[in-house]
This record gives sequence, structure tokens and C-alpha cells, in this order.
Amino acid sequence: PRSAAGTSAPAAKAPASAGKPVTCEGSVTRTVAAPLNRPVNHMLLTVTNTGSRTCYLYGYPAVRFGEAQAVPPVIGDSQPQAVVTLAPGESGYASVALSATDGSGTNGHTVKSLTVYFQGRSGNESVGTGAHPSLPAKGVYVDDSLKVTYWQQSMDDAVSW
Repeated sequence: PRSAAGTSAPAAKAPASAGKPVTCEGSVTRTVAAPLNRPVNHMLLTVTNTGSRTCYLYGYPAVRFGEAQAVPPVIGDSQPQAVVTLAPGESGYASVALSATDGSGTNGHTVKSLTVYFQGRSGNESVGTGAHPSLPAKGVYVDDSLKVTYWQQSMDDAVSW
């Protein structure tokens, strides 16, 4: 069918969930990093699907604070039962343990930048573009005890680790 302007237009607007689900990554999401008061020394990553198709948050966030070379390990027990699935507008969560609460962590330092990379289905590599959520102006303090949770469907699950 043609619209009044003479250009071709779809007969009906496709539902928001049209098309196959995609892997969540930087270009189809918005990522926010927010320091938490509880648990202490933790940060919550919130990824919101800004695309038009459902996306899957596989595995866990590969976070890079500052100039770090290595990706922090994941807390194995935090693995959810199923892949986190985000319909358009929905959010998924992961928490980051930034530093040891008892001061036992080594090489502590303040970082001012964060990049979050997204895993593909295989979990072996990052896919798409990374996200660059802003950190507090004063930066965040991290040490060698840094670790992350798997992506979670609920904020409560993410912060329970």
C-alpha cells in the first residue's frame, strides 16, 4: 500500500517484538552504573533495552575500569537459571564488588572510567559495541578483589551477592 505522500508504507505497524531477538550490546541498550550504599563497595549496572527487538543478556558483563588489562572474575554462584531476556524498554542488572570491605584487597586505586562489554551466546568473546556509563566525578575505588555477578533479571537478585 502507498501512503498519501506516494511513498511505500507498511500496511500495519509491526508489533514492537517483531523480528528475531538479538544479543544485547552497546548499540541497542543504555547502561547506567550506580554506586550502592548496600552492599557497601558495590556498584549496580543497569542495562535497558533501547532497541525495537527483544535482546538477550548472555553471561556476565566484561567490565574494564580505567586502563585495566584483565576482566574481573564472575561470582559463579550468581548464575541465573535462564538467560536474561529484555523486551524493549526492560532492564537487566549485574552488580560489581569494587573492593574488599575488610581492606584485604591489594593494588587499590581510584578509576574514573568504565567500559562494559557484552558477551555473545558462546560466552567466549564480547560482541557489538561496549557501553561507557559515567562514573561519579570523584571516581570509584577498586582493588584486586573486584568481581561481578552474572546478569540478572531482577535488581534484587543482582544486589544479593
